[in-house]
Amino acid sequence: MFRITPIKNGICAIDGIYADGVNAGFKKDGFDVGFIRSEEEMDIVYLFTTNKFKAAPLKYVINKNITKTNFILANSKNANALTGEAGIKDIEELMEYLNKKIDVTNPLMSSTGVIGVRLDKEKIKNAIDKFDFKARNSNNFAKAIMTTDSFEKEIAFEVLGDFGKFKIGAVAKGAGMINPAMATMLCFIVTDANIPYEEMKEILKEVNEETFNAISVDGDTSTNDSVFLMTTRKADYDKKAFKEALKESMLKLALDIIRDGEGANKLVAFKIKNAKNKDEAKKAAKALTNSLLMKTAIFGEDPNWGRIASTIGASQIECNENKMIIKIGDVVVYNKGEIVFTKEVEEKAHQVMKKDSFKIEVDLGIADAEFTAYGCDLSYDYVKINAGYRS
Repeated sequence: MFRITPIKNGICAIDGIYADGVNAGFKKDGFDVGFIRSEEEMDIVYLFTTNKFKAAPLKYVINKNITKTNFILANSKNANALTGEAGIKDIEELMEYLNKKIDVTNPLMSSTGVIGVRLDKEKIKNAIDKFDFKARNSNNFAKAIMTTDSFEKEIAFEVLGDFGKFKIGAVAKGAGMINPAMATMLCFIVTDANIPYEEMKEILKEVNEETFNAISVDGDTSTNDSVFLMTTRKADYDKKAFKEALKESMLKLALDIIRDGEGANKLVAFKIKNAKNKDEAKKAAKALTNSLLMKTAIFGEDPNWGRIASTIGASQIECNENKMIIKIGDVVVYNKGEIVFTKEVEEKAHQVMKKDSFKIEVDLGIADAEFTAYGCDLSYDYVKINAGYRS
């Protein structure tokens, strides 16, 4: 048995972890460059974007095959993507500069923002000069990595059980270019659990499939998507407890990203049940999260179940209209080929869709596999935000 309890201070809830953010001038106001530092080197595993054009910071980590580190430098407003070899050399120069200020082990960089622009190295060097390396302010770091986010995203838990105890903290950013093809955002997770390295990789990949890999705002996948999991190994460990705590952390941040989707007003869970297999359940659920017709219906609070059925059929999974049941909340709007969409049913479903969050469930009646994906509506504000992204 174990108990997972929320605690304060995000990633800095972990002993020996320092973090902060400063303003380097990329943003007119607020923090735009930050760091995470550990007193001792940490084991690190990561998952990166499936986009073929990986940004320079990702290539830097991959090329160096970094498995241990004690420092992450992060910036917003500039993705350092599609900048060629020059983008990687810029990171190397910045890491050399950092090493003159503080002793670091395999430092790495993480960036988010506009694609196709070289880093302003002088601004980042000035930020490094401003760093208080003994600061323990997870919230400032969370603010420093925000782009179109409207609020900072962080979480921390303490886990107590028969095995002992450990802590886990996480920070993320993301509001747009969110697509269920691999966590389209930046996420930094730190724990003190004494977890074996191979299990770190295994558990992160598995949990990611049901959290960051199950969300969609707009169907776009960025060049910088990254999830980092690091451990100081100073505390106890239990695989079941750790996996559950990691899932709670990542799901909370994933749902925060959906809630903060650019211009979004509603968080919707799309559950596919009784599918042929999990892959087909996942395919159908993700098709619903990405459907523009579905998103606009959610924005308009229109219980147009035909759009749900059409999207399921178009996903090419095994389905049968005489076996399928569609629910909006607890309201059955389609039942195994029977038209049940009366005026009364429509009004009940409409009332469900007026809520800030609700579930759409499709029972395919084929076998017993299921998957839940998470999405949001598509509003007028999404267009406004992205039309003026660089201004």
